[in-house]
Order: sequence, then structure tokens, then C-alpha cells
Amino acid sequence: MPGRESKRAVRGGRIRQAGAARPPLPALPAPAGPARVFVPQGYEPGYDYPLVVWLADPATPFDLGRAMARTSLRNFVAVQPAAGRDPEARVWRAIDRVRDRWSIHDRRIYLVGQGSGGTDAFRIACRTPDAFGGVVSLGGPFPLDEGLFAAVHRIRRLPMLLCMRREAVAAGRVDRLLRLFHAAGAALSLRLYPAVADLSPTVLADVNRWLMDDVCGTAASAPARCAP
Repeated sequence: MPGRESKRAVRGGRIRQAGAARPPLPALPAPAGPARVFVPQGYEPGYDYPLVVWLADPATPFDLGRAMARTSLRNFVAVQPAAGRDPEARVWRAIDRVRDRWSIHDRRIYLVGQGSGGTDAFRIACRTPDAFGGVVSLGGPFPLDEGLFAAVHRIRRLPMLLCMRREAVAAGRVDRLLRLFHAAGAALSLRLYPAVADLSPTVLADVNRWLMDDVCGTAASAPARCAP
């Protein structure tokens, strides 16, 4: 399994437009247009890769190549959906295009979002929990007042990770969040970081470990928790 990290720079991974020709693209914020795809180092067509679907915050510049270099250059295919108004429709279109061209594991598709993209990732995953292996939000709060646990018996099987800066966390909101997940029997890992950016190497290394624990079947089933 191609899970070993490399010390090479971003150029080891390749960023391509889904459905387009094969020349590499620069790692820049995605404009309106085709989805942007990251293909890992040493891509092997015979191996079914986990797919990371990145939902960026429209208010924050996002570089898919840099984010994947900090997460993993070898472990995942990744896609950043094209810009548009309907996040859910954009996610499904991006997934379909990537699966048509690259080898993807159907049960290892993960939503990862930053800021408002993280909140959107929670919404989409809770509406269709059987379609995803897990969901990660980097700085985007869980939308507590939207009744997303209607299909709670299915959501219980969906691993979720929320990474937040300590100074951005309201104690009362965290208490409500943990109570909700505890009452529903759902799985949430809450990790709080002191004064780091959402896409820092520290945070994204933790995201890689969390995802690979699930991919490899080593993730422990545990109640919601906070990590320093």
C-alpha cells in the first residue's frame, strides 16, 4: 500500500484538471471552471486510493498542492470542486469526474473543509452519511441548529473530526456540541490547537494520521474528545 511519506517538495504530486489533458497545473486558488485534482507521487492504477474532497473557504486563498504536501504526497488522490453556488452539487460532480479517470476506493471518500467549507462539509456528509468514509472541518463550526441528525442511525457510523484554534472556541457552543454527539451516540474527535493556522503543517499532519487510521482500520471507536 502506498502510504509511506516522501521528503520531496510539492512537485512530486501532480495537480490536474479533471477530464482535461495531463500537463501539470500551478498550485493556485481554484477559479470558476473545472475541478482541480491532485494525483499522488507514485500513482498506481491498480490500487484503489482514498479520495479527499477539499471544500475551501471562498474568503480565504487556498492552494491544493500546498495543502496536500502538508497532508500527504502519497496517500490520497484529492480534488477541489469547481467554484459555484451549490456546494453539494459541486462535490458530487467533482467525485464523479475523479472516479471516471482515477482509481478510487468507493468506501474511502472523505470530505475535508476549511472555514465555511468545513461547515458545508458537515452538512453534506450528515445528509448523505453512507456516501463518505468521514468528514473533517478545519475551523468551521458544526451547524448545531439545522437538525442534521435526522438520520442518526446512519450518522453514528460516520467518523467526524473538528480542528479548532483555542481562541476561536466558545465554551458554551462546545458544551452544546459535545452534548449533542453524546446523546446521539455519534463519533466526533475535537482537537484544539494553540495559535496555529487551519492549514498549518501541524494540523494537516494530524488530519493525515486521522484519515489513515480510518483507511487502515486502526481508528479506535471512542466518544468525543479534546486534544491539546
